[in-house]
Amino acid sequence: MNLTTLEDVTAAAERIADIAMRTPLLPGAWADAHRPLWLKPENLQPIGAFKIRGAANAVARIPVSERARGVVAYSSGNHAQAVAYVAKRFGIPAAIVVPENTPAVKIEATRAHGAEVVVVPITDREIVAERLVAERGATLIPPFDHPDVIAGQGTIGLEIVADLPDVEVVLVPVSGGGLASGVATAIKALCPAARVYGVEPALAGDTAESLAAGRLVRWSTQDRARTIADGLRAEPSELTFAHLRKLLDGIVTVTEEEIRAAVATLATRAHLVAEPSGAVTTAAYLHRAADLPRGRTVAIVSGGNLDPTELAAMLST
Repeated sequence: MNLTTLEDVTAAAERIADIAMRTPLLPGAWADAHRPLWLKPENLQPIGAFKIRGAANAVARIPVSERARGVVAYSSGNHAQAVAYVAKRFGIPAAIVVPENTPAVKIEATRAHGAEVVVVPITDREIVAERLVAERGATLIPPFDHPDVIAGQGTIGLEIVADLPDVEVVLVPVSGGGLASGVATAIKALCPAARVYGVEPALAGDTAESLAAGRLVRWSTQDRARTIADGLRAEPSELTFAHLRKLLDGIVTVTEEEIRAAVATLATRAHLVAEPSGAVTTAAYLHRAADLPRGRTVAIVSGGNLDPTELAAMLST
């Protein structure tokens, strides 16, 4: 199996430079002085999440002769918005298949970018997307199981190293594994001594179990749907799992209560709005210190598309 290379990620950075924002590293002055922390706020992207990077690279790689037939994607929300936004920038049609439990704020944002949104039961996303591709001759842009998507997400790793060359620990959310695969590819190539740890909700901890077992262990869709981190309910593919097994130094899980507390901490101390999926790395930093290496740490805040009423509820607990 061919894994993503640093050259792939570097080429992706050039393709997406005019579409994705180069997010800063924000020092966590409120964090433990003995464990310096920087936040990588991908919630500041135009669509509020890192997914714009992989979507932009994948769409840019579609031959010009095929773009008029459009693109299709399936997603719980952030990838949906990313593909819709990028398709609009390229002037091509987009159809996005989303599960019926997708937060309304993400569905509305996807439609606002001009995409056709198809709402289906959570188990039917890929089936319906594949049918649309066949009917329309469109190009499928998967949320993580694609080398161009992985390379696009990996551009975050390039920026981390450029801004903090002596980074020692990078915390990255894990769901389908595209983000972690790409980031780890870049970090390990440029800073071999740095350690990359995945973070996922304990209620969707299939990757942690899979890495411990040395093989993919499948959890049911219903089990993975229990977590409030709706962007972390997917499972790795064979492609992303191959990256994770080779490149991750470890993985930790966090509880629902810890995720909620991290959302509140990011809002009140870092002045960042993070959705639960984007707050898991901060939750790990705050609550799993004993399971993580010490050193200059970067926590990727992967997204901030959170319903205001949910944010208010988390701030009041």
